[in-house]
Amino acid sequence: MDRLSGLDASFLYLESGAQLMHVCGVIALDPATIPGGYDFTRFKQELSSRVSGIAMFNRKLKLVPGGIDFPVWVTDEEFDIDRHVHRLATPAPGGDRELAELAGHLAGIPLDRSRPLWEMHVIEGLANGKIAIFSKMHHASVDGVSGSNMISYLCSLEPDAPPLDVGTAPGVNEHQRPPSDLELVGRGVLATATKPWQLAKLVAPTARTLVESVTRARQGTAMAAPMTAPRTSFNGTISGRRSIAFTDVSLDDIKAIKKAVPGATVNDVVLALSGGALRRYLQHRDELPETSLLASVPVSVREESKRTGGRNKVSSIFCRLGTDVEDPLERITAMSVDNANAKDHHQAVPADTLQEWAEFAAPRTFGLAVRMVSDLRLAEKAPVIHNLVISNVPGPPVPLYFVGSRIDGLYPLGPVFHGAGLNITVMSNNGQMHIGAIACSELMPGVWDLIDQFPIELEAMKSAVLGD
Repeated sequence: MDRLSGLDASFLYLESGAQLMHVCGVIALDPATIPGGYDFTRFKQELSSRVSGIAMFNRKLKLVPGGIDFPVWVTDEEFDIDRHVHRLATPAPGGDRELAELAGHLAGIPLDRSRPLWEMHVIEGLANGKIAIFSKMHHASVDGVSGSNMISYLCSLEPDAPPLDVGTAPGVNEHQRPPSDLELVGRGVLATATKPWQLAKLVAPTARTLVESVTRARQGTAMAAPMTAPRTSFNGTISGRRSIAFTDVSLDDIKAIKKAVPGATVNDVVLALSGGALRRYLQHRDELPETSLLASVPVSVREESKRTGGRNKVSSIFCRLGTDVEDPLERITAMSVDNANAKDHHQAVPADTLQEWAEFAAPRTFGLAVRMVSDLRLAEKAPVIHNLVISNVPGPPVPLYFVGSRIDGLYPLGPVFHGAGLNITVMSNNGQMHIGAIACSELMPGVWDLIDQFPIELEAMKSAVLGD
């Protein structure tokens, strides 16, 4: 029986009609590489054969009676590919804006929890003759790294080659039998009975972590503190409507800037680039705060984690984006120092801390908290925890083929939250850095106005750092 971890389940409990907890992606494909040409029926049949043996695509939730424990995953005995793969077309003229508008509409529709928690929409009618896949996977079943891996299990290195490493996919060819309600209740009672003991084990290491954080704060080597972010127009109560935009920049340019700044990393450059783009966007709207915006940056702890269960292996660090610094070189130099401190601070925290505390997540408490934040519009009254989420997900360095189609763009899109109505996710792929932004439509209707600043800011960074 595959029980959800507390962190996995928390994404279910945090979900509402406005705060949707699925992870999306726009995958731009060139169908000209498909052996024999593109045909939707054949495309869906091949996709069906590839997902058939991978548990993530064939399992659904089974709830525990009374909600006394987290749900479990069971194999969907009535799995039907037609409920998960759909065919759509963009309106004319079929450009990026029309594709993004359609993707934004799809992103605002919740997944059906009675079925496996994923969908793919094959989108035709693009002006360049290409097709796109809009994918949705619930955060309860994947994090950034595992979601990227799941897509790779459907891809190959050549158009007519078999999928990559599908045999290593978690739960491949594994059948999860549906447990009886009595069995679930019994396990739930046992899990509840052991929680006081688990809580006692967490108190001492958590106390040490708090002392360590206070010490670092006094020394000026702590990561940025939450609830110190300035307020912007996209920090408020969100609705369920989404706006999406995306662009590409050169990975070689990012690496050249990184190499020219001592101590900088690719992630530092990405964050500095995002900070510069946000600065330009807010300046154009006469909304630039005097202090820097604060980003929550998910960090994978998959390699460090000692926990065997659960699909989400993530923690988070808080980073100031230098939106109060005009000079790109000054911004990235300061950011490389601040981020090094933040990483050291994060590494001092046990990798499983967030996952272990999440084991005490209570669905009713989470649900009530989300409703209170929404109904009382607390996101507009309380201090801003963080302005946005920024993720940097490593991607493949070589061309990949999705069911025979060459992938020309991979634009991941994470969830947005009450109080932080913008998410920027970056993925490298075959020499390009693909940047996707998703926002609450009411809080940021002009998400393209932001995404268009990324290539402009990159040129400014190259000029400042490289003298180009």
